Amino acid sequence: MDAFREKLIALLHEPNYSWNTIFQILKRDPMLEYFYSFSSLSNPQQEFFQSFAQNTSGKAFNPEKIRKKIQEYDKNGIAVITIFDKVYPQYLKEIYQPPWVLFAKGDVSLLEVEPKLAVVGSRQATQYGKNAIRMLFPELIKSGVLIVSGLAKGIDALAHEYAMKNGGKTIAVIAGGLYHIYPKENLKLALEMMKSGLILSEYPPDTKPLKWHFPARNRIISGMSRGTLIVEAKRKSGSLITANYAVHEGREVFSLPGSIFNPYSIGANELIQQGAKLVISAEDILEEIMDKIYLKT
Repeated sequence: MDAFREKLIALLHEPNYSWNTIFQILKRDPMLEYFYSFSSLSNPQQEFFQSFAQNTSGKAFNPEKIRKKIQEYDKNGIAVITIFDKVYPQYLKEIYQPPWVLFAKGDVSLLEVEPKLAVVGSRQATQYGKNAIRMLFPELIKSGVLIVSGLAKGIDALAHEYAMKNGGKTIAVIAGGLYHIYPKENLKLALEMMKSGLILSEYPPDTKPLKWHFPARNRIISGMSRGTLIVEAKRKSGSLITANYAVHEGREVFSLPGSIFNPYSIGANELIQQGAKLVISAEDILEEIMDKIYLKT
């Protein structure tokens, strides 16, 4: 591993550094040549970098320690992908504040498969939502669509499961690190995906999931996908956050219509009122995202 990648990965292990903190450091020191060697800098440069260093956990950069962590990840089959690496998803680079690093376990080649479709929805999936996934997925998978979701309860877990049941590929983007799968009830599914699919996190593997990680990871789910399908969602739902990210990134948004009497369809129906494409068949999705891939290539 070259020195730049090692230092960038080291920055990601500093819990007090935000995305913007790392951006400011890279803007001043693009190759991270000086950040860890204040003594060789002029006073203004020292003040700039030390202002960030004061906000660290107090542990100086230790190249050997970072190498050992990377070796540990390698032994556990975890790949570390930086935004500067070739395999990093191109569509994800286009979003606002793309992850600096992705920690990945599973088939990393899936990052290059297109088209990808994000599928998210209620954690309390109804039979209607389950039936919709069963109906839509065979044709989507047959057409080569890769399913991206968040490994949450309900629709997310069903999306991963039915992608695999239909012989397709799927990627999960999780909150927290790879050593802390949440919720625990989806651990078996996660382990299966680590063998035949892919699980991603922007956090080091030993990071425990925090409340703000969940909405933050939604930008990655929509960001690496050409479109986002909302299967079921209440009026105030995390799925609508994902849809909002998709809209702001210029991606397609699809929504499954539902009964006006079902609270789990209110958010999905309102998305359609706001311009999301109403979905009643797989073709409604394919004619949009397959066309986008054709135009892109």
